[in-house]
Amino acid sequence: MEKLSYKTLEEQKYNGYLLKDAPERVLQFGEGNFMRAFVDHFIDVLNEKTNFQSKVVLCQPRSPKKNEAINAQDGLYTLFLRGFEHGKKVNQKRVISCVSRCLNPHQDYQALMDCAKNPDLRFITCNTTESGIVYDSSCRLEEEPPASYPAKLTQFLYQRFLHFGQEKGKGFIILACELIEDNGKELEKCVLQYASQWNLPESFVDWVKTENLFCSTLVDRIVTGYPRGEADALCEELGYEDSIIDTGEIFGFWVIEGPQSIKEEFPVDKADLPILITDNHKPYKQRKVRILNGAHTSFVLGAYLAGQDIVRDCMEDEVICGFMNKAIYEEIIPTLDLPKEELEEFAAAVTERFKNPFIDHALLAISLNSTSKWKARVMPSLKEYVKRKEALPACITASFAFYIAFYNGHTLTEEGLTASRNGNDYVIKDDRDVLEFYAAHKDDSIENLVHAVCANTDFWGEDLTKIKGFEAAVCDNLAKIRTNGAYEVMKALVKETQINSL
Repeated sequence: MEKLSYKTLEEQKYNGYLLKDAPERVLQFGEGNFMRAFVDHFIDVLNEKTNFQSKVVLCQPRSPKKNEAINAQDGLYTLFLRGFEHGKKVNQKRVISCVSRCLNPHQDYQALMDCAKNPDLRFITCNTTESGIVYDSSCRLEEEPPASYPAKLTQFLYQRFLHFGQEKGKGFIILACELIEDNGKELEKCVLQYASQWNLPESFVDWVKTENLFCSTLVDRIVTGYPRGEADALCEELGYEDSIIDTGEIFGFWVIEGPQSIKEEFPVDKADLPILITDNHKPYKQRKVRILNGAHTSFVLGAYLAGQDIVRDCMEDEVICGFMNKAIYEEIIPTLDLPKEELEEFAAAVTERFKNPFIDHALLAISLNSTSKWKARVMPSLKEYVKRKEALPACITASFAFYIAFYNGHTLTEEGLTASRNGNDYVIKDDRDVLEFYAAHKDDSIENLVHAVCANTDFWGEDLTKIKGFEAAVCDNLAKIRTNGAYEVMKALVKETQINSL
């Protein structure tokens, strides 16, 4: 079987969209599955539907030999986006042709620096993981390459400045996609720190600030990557060998914080893409964290204790799905400030995403580090609900009891804290101090355990016993979980909703 290439597609008389030649106008730090299924997918559609007509140069931060696989296929790869959309099962296939090549800075750093001299280059995108945007004072200007991504970017920007000077329009629109707060601003801060540490000219610092736009962004798409279990069958179907097939869910949403003038160069509105350019991305991030991530964290631990293992199966269970929806529509959405219609539309999409038949999303995988997740994703909704309604949100309160019940293990090992579900062991994975806390309290009474957890300010940053009625309600829920099971607790809450709606 021939390897995917422009020649192979030509021989197959491929009639889909392809862009073989175009200026390299985008430099992308990160060649991984997420960026290729998200940013590069959107750019490929932009190329097809508008006059964007841009190639993307990839720069891999770490993965050895990934550049060789990408370059061996002329930068081409097949992307499958799969899931439910508007109630229908969708399986989209597209050959992505916006990538020109992939550079490995550890093999040829000069090739990366040479891109700074390209007058057509205008955009820089990046996703170097949550730990990628970090200031490392050990990095030096003369290193090829320095360890941190911001140091590499500072070197690149300085080369650009040296080559084009203060010429207008030769800076960059920089779109940071890392999953950290204010990713664009944090990246800019690191660059300016390196400029100071390396004693770079003040004129360069001014150029960085005035000619470059560091945009914070929110990215939202579940990307499942290379489909190992079905790759051979997919290649047979495609009629070519593709060693870098990528897969993800059909849903995608990208919020870019910046001026509307970005659309003049990045015409997303003309391509009908789910990309929003706004002066404030934070309400959309809050929406995602509270509804999507908050829903996950609110129901998965209880659902696991109720005997479920995969998110999709939970959505087919009337009680568990009903519990999740009550938490979203009655307790989370009322704490958010975006228009209710927008929030409910997003929530409906969340349910469809959780039903995705192509993703086996394990509840135990989602349970990882649930302590910090509950604090970041659910606790803000709890506090805001209490503030606005002067009452406790029943499902969110129950979710805290599910969390405690899930973490009530019996044996601490190097692997984690072992607990039992219906006579079968599972392993709780979290920070070591969290696991040691629960191991120390494993034999506590319900009241003592709940009090110790609620009062642990190291976990929550505050004492949750101060929330009126919360501790007692959690105790009541935990007692019911131990007596009747998590499923019955969910059922009672869903039934209560149905009675109240009659």
